[in-house]
Parts: sequence; C-alpha cells; structure tokens
Amino acid sequence: MLSDTIRDGLENYRIGERIRAMRLEKKLGLVELGQHTGLSPALLSKIERGKMFPTLPTLLRIAMVFSVELDTFFTPDETPVAAVVRRSDRQRFPQLPNQDQANFHFESLDYPVTKRAMSSYFAEFTQISANKLKMHQHPGVEFIYVMTGALSLKIEDRDTVLRAGDSMYFDSSPSHGYRRYGRTKCTAIVVVTS
Repeated sequence: MLSDTIRDGLENYRIGERIRAMRLEKKLGLVELGQHTGLSPALLSKIERGKMFPTLPTLLRIAMVFSVELDTFFTPDETPVAAVVRRSDRQRFPQLPNQDQANFHFESLDYPVTKRAMSSYFAEFTQISANKLKMHQHPGVEFIYVMTGALSLKIEDRDTVLRAGDSMYFDSSPSHGYRRYGRTKCTAIVVVTS
C-alpha cells in the first residue's frame, strides 16, 4: 500500500498517460502492445488509467517497444512545481548514517521535488558536550529558524546561541556544527542551498 505522498509523487509523472499517448501515436491497441511487451492487456490498461504503477522492469519493457529511454517517463513536465509532504510520511534520520551520538536528527520537508533550488529540513538537536560536537561544511548557505528551545551554533571557533523565534543566515563553507543548548527540547527549520 502506497502512502498518499508517494502516490501523489508518482502521479505527478503521469506515466500511464504518457504510455497511452505513445501507444495511440503508434496506432497500437492494448492487445498489440501486450504482445510486444509480454504484458497482459488488463495490466497495461490499469497502468494507463493510473490504477497501478509499473515496476522498473515493466516500464523498461514498454520503453523498448517505443524505442525510448527509461528516463522519458521521468522527465518532468514544464509545469510549476508544487509538492506536499505529509507529516506522517516524513522519515527521521541521524546527522550521519550509523551514528549512536548524532548532534541532530532531521526530516526532509521537500524530498518529492527532484530539481530543488534549496533543501529544507525539520531538525531536532541533541544535548552533547562542546568537545564532542561534530563539525561539517559544504558549499552554499544555510538559514536556521529555531522553533523551540535554544541552539548553540558554532562556526569555526565562534559560538552563537539562538533561542526560540531567532533565526540566522550564514555561509556554510566554513566548518560548522550545532547542538542543543540547555535541557529544553530544541527544534528548528533548516534551509540549505548550494
């Protein structure tokens, strides 16, 4: 069973509509397309009507019949980008994979958008000692808005404390790191560009 967010994301590609348009352009019936692909006409009909989404091997069979690349089905339309991410569909990850003591955990707020000008996250920061702070760096800039608690942000050797309602914009190419400041739960929205 697909979540609403995954289903909406797949529907945005309009794979079934694209297959139907290619089939009609070649003047093929579902039975004929089925003979060329080895797929049943009933299955092809469900795919075209958006009642089910094809697996990659199934899609590759169809692409080969029409002599198109697989990415033909994933090229976005020239329409304005709009993506909804439901809270229930977000997944939580540590700062780095397989980390017992992460400085923070994050959830992507815009993962369905494939060509992002920015990446946005909901982050929850842990309380760790300053000497265990894991620093990182990357090209671009960051913007942080603290929602709850207080956040200690270290950029190279300079510490800044941000409290709920505070925000900060900074160049993210110098080494930087974050940790919860105090005992209160600390959450923030983090936006990154590169």
